[in-house]
Amino acid sequence: MEIEGPVIVSHKGEARIERGHPWVFRSDVQQDGGASPGAIVRVAGVRGEPLGFAFWSSRSEIRLRMVERGETLPEDFWRARIGRALRWRETVAAGAEAYRVVHGEGDLLPSLVVDRYRDWLAVQTLSQATERAKPEIVAALVDLLQPKGILERNDPRVRALEGLEPAVSVLHGEVPETVEVNEGDVRFRADLRRGQKTGLFLDQRENHLAARRYARGRALDCFSYDGGFALQVAHQCDEVTAVDLSAESLARLKENAAGNGLTNVTTQSVNAFDLLRALDDAGERFDTVVLDPPAFAKSRDAVEKAVRGYKEINLRALKILSPGGVLVTCSCSYHVHEDGFEAILADAAVDAGATVTVVEKRRQGRDHPVVLGVPETYYLKCFVLRRLA
Repeated sequence: MEIEGPVIVSHKGEARIERGHPWVFRSDVQQDGGASPGAIVRVAGVRGEPLGFAFWSSRSEIRLRMVERGETLPEDFWRARIGRALRWRETVAAGAEAYRVVHGEGDLLPSLVVDRYRDWLAVQTLSQATERAKPEIVAALVDLLQPKGILERNDPRVRALEGLEPAVSVLHGEVPETVEVNEGDVRFRADLRRGQKTGLFLDQRENHLAARRYARGRALDCFSYDGGFALQVAHQCDEVTAVDLSAESLARLKENAAGNGLTNVTTQSVNAFDLLRALDDAGERFDTVVLDPPAFAKSRDAVEKAVRGYKEINLRALKILSPGGVLVTCSCSYHVHEDGFEAILADAAVDAGATVTVVEKRRQGRDHPVVLGVPETYYLKCFVLRRLA
């Protein structure tokens, strides 16, 4: 494997690397060493001391993504690093049919995402470096996993920051239009080409199963998508109302419910904010409420508005929650950190006049690792709350 550089970083960039953060920004690169777009490069400090190896980008504000802090890089880098990620999934995702095999920085493979749906893989190469190395990545995946097909789901907008075009195409074998997978004992149909993310919200897999443990009675699931929470809690509840603005998502939810023989799930295509307010005004009560909204804050500038949004839906959810009932509430906004989200929930409880206990604090599944000291890798917060009175 050809290594280019060295790329020289500033004292600030050097300190950032030494603290364990994998990103070095454009402003902290002093010399690019003539590196070509998407190269793997040696990284050095201002005095020439070796700092490790990184993916180089000629376009992104994130110029360097560190992949190794030592002085050598494995000869068979891609196979070795993907193989290590796969071995960890054999521990934390044993028996799962759909899970994340590679989670970017969490597996020391920044900008690479690989999701497994039984015998098929969905891959995202989100930087110049992983795009350039796509043939090696596919070869390693075929060797390690022997999939029937590999699909590139390279339609996230973040690729534009790297000067990369969107692409959804088959890289290996054949990939069907939909793949059926089990999540516990619930069967889902995943659309790998057009579904959210790579087909399903795999980062919520463990939270879906956790919610089922607490669910009972009459349930409301807001922002349902295709039923990740709704179909799990339906096994424990008398009735479930699943709410989403997308009629297409609700159609898939109905198909999934029918495929699992669930007859206690109804759907409403409506704005969840409006419905929660209307249910509160009507004095409706539920024993289980789930809130799993899309990211309200995709930038720092949006945090203030996001806080108001999270406060509103959680306030209304607690008001319609019966004493003894459980609220499972999530935020996937990285810019709203765990302590901030907990403060929002506390304020909502005060305004709802509710006494609330924290049953569990959860996060994205263990197949989506969080790197200590890299807050950007901790984005999904999930609180299980119980209303006492």
